Amino acid sequence: MNPTQLINDTKSKLDAAVVHYGEQLKSLRTGRASAAMLDGVMVEAYGQPIPLNQVANVTAPEAQLLQITPFDPGNIQVIAAAIRDNPSLGLNPSDDGRVVRVPVPALTEERRREIVKQLGAKQEDAMIALRNIRRDAMDAIDQAKKHKEIGEDDAKRLASQVEDVTKAAQGQLEAASKAKETEIMTV
Repeated sequence: MNPTQLINDTKSKLDAAVVHYGEQLKSLRTGRASAAMLDGVMVEAYGQPIPLNQVANVTAPEAQLLQITPFDPGNIQVIAAAIRDNPSLGLNPSDDGRVVRVPVPALTEERRREIVKQLGAKQEDAMIALRNIRRDAMDAIDQAKKHKEIGEDDAKRLASQVEDVTKAAQGQLEAASKAKETEIMTV
């Protein structure tokens, strides 16, 4: 086992988990319209589910409006239906035959609190992912110590380094969550 490689691998996995969490945060709704709000929407096109961003161009021309321009105008009805049928969005699209317009209503206090709860659930999932990465690294250190690849002092030093990079990643997650929560609760 290469100790430097173990720390670098752990750090890169933790960084990837933080980046993934940041991508998930983009899909959470705030007071402004954002094309990322529709990232999780799957459209039943050509006989199979396809992500919305692969069948249409999504833009936010105004603060309270999303505009979806399908690449194939034949998909306009299924796009509108996919957005309408997604309960986590709570949006009601309309189409004029060429584009789908989705008005994004202002958030109520109750809806803001629901979104903050969703944020908390996503944050907990991300924290679990970080703990799993940490546990895997600690297991690798224990195995190396057990097989006499590294000594007791090296194992303690490596464990300390793993703890440090894990705490740094957790700090990044918490900071991103606080910023998003502030953004959601701002009227």
